[in-house]
Amino acid sequence: MDIPSKPKAIREVAERLAELVDADCQPFPIRASRRDSQIDAVLRADGFVFAVAWKSVGTAASIGSLIRKVRDEAEEIKQTGYPEGHVVPLIAAPFMGRIGRHRCAEHGVAWLDLSGNARVVAPGIRILMDGRPNRYKQRGRPSTAFAPMGSRITKWLLMHPNRPFTQRELARATRADEGYTSRVVARLEQDGLIIRNDAGAVRPRDPDLLLDAWREVYDFTKHHVVRGHVAARSGDALLRQMSDGLKGASVFHAATGLAAAWSLGHYAGFRTASIYLPQEPSSDLLAALSFREDARGANVWLIVPNDEGVFQGVSIRNGVHCVHPVQVYLDLHAHPERARDVARELRSDHLHWKTDD
Repeated sequence: MDIPSKPKAIREVAERLAELVDADCQPFPIRASRRDSQIDAVLRADGFVFAVAWKSVGTAASIGSLIRKVRDEAEEIKQTGYPEGHVVPLIAAPFMGRIGRHRCAEHGVAWLDLSGNARVVAPGIRILMDGRPNRYKQRGRPSTAFAPMGSRITKWLLMHPNRPFTQRELARATRADEGYTSRVVARLEQDGLIIRNDAGAVRPRDPDLLLDAWREVYDFTKHHVVRGHVAARSGDALLRQMSDGLKGASVFHAATGLAAAWSLGHYAGFRTASIYLPQEPSSDLLAALSFREDARGANVWLIVPNDEGVFQGVSIRNGVHCVHPVQVYLDLHAHPERARDVARELRSDHLHWKTDD
């Protein structure tokens, strides 16, 4: 299904609100409170006024930078003298992604999508609807700043969140073409994920939002994974055995997933050791590691990445080469066992950024 134009979308939003509150929904004559207003319509239904912002996509990149603006504008509209006292900030989209939903709820902003899902919670109203599939899936690959090589730029910015970089510095640091770097930076800026200083250098506007936007589109399955089994007493013993074997064979490598999380902070015991290699392991190397290829009983994942950017920020933790915590966090969401719980803990401990704002 095609995404509707903004005027048609606002009409459909009004119809959805009318259904949800079981009352007529009409435009409310309040002028935008600022020239750069993000509010596309103000709608009144059953005693509520909804300050509505429409976005044609419901990704974290699109929604995250909008939430505070919509909330602040709703408060400004309320202060203009709306007699019944409450204005509900609401973001609408064709389909609201999981991270967008979470961020709206976290900041007290209502949302609904034209696919049939909604969360509208405010004094006197509580509407929760979930589970409807995306009716507006687009064919082809969506435009994104997080293509494999482009992700190097995002990772570099997250590794140095308070330091502004020129595009040339980013290109050199990530070994990306300057023209390509310029296009990625332009997209990040368009999505409100980075800001420029007076000299034109850029840094993350909100590192947490930038990470969320990347995680929402990150696809671990794009890497090539060789799964197999190596006999070991425990996960920790397995990781050290693999690390020592790869070092002995002079093969550059870096652990990720639960194995890296264990090295970073002993977060949870683990069975599967996931290790990045720069190229496909040879049969001789697999034999030297006592690696038996077996997808069903695998306790070792040897991962050949779709881009060498995964190795940015590799460091030695407890004697083991590990990818940067940003990469560990992304990869954990594709791992078994307690990986998602560990991802939350790791983010809290290692990825709590403080910016200069």
